[in-house]
Amino acid sequence: MQINMPHIIRLTVVFSVIGLAVVGCGRKGDLDPPSVHATKGGDASKPTKQPGVEDKKFFLDPLL
Repeated sequence: MQINMPHIIRLTVVFSVIGLAVVGCGRKGDLDPPSVHATKGGDASKPTKQPGVEDKKFFLDPLL
């Protein structure tokens, strides 16, 4: 089986576009600062709700 050069270029472009689309996923903005409870003896691994911030669901959240 012989793979010609236009086929390799096409695959490279397709995988590059897919990679850029995946890298662009995520939430905009700065990281949420740790809460006071998480830094003073609390469990820092469990995120806490920030007052006044609504968490929007994203369809890829279960993967994270």
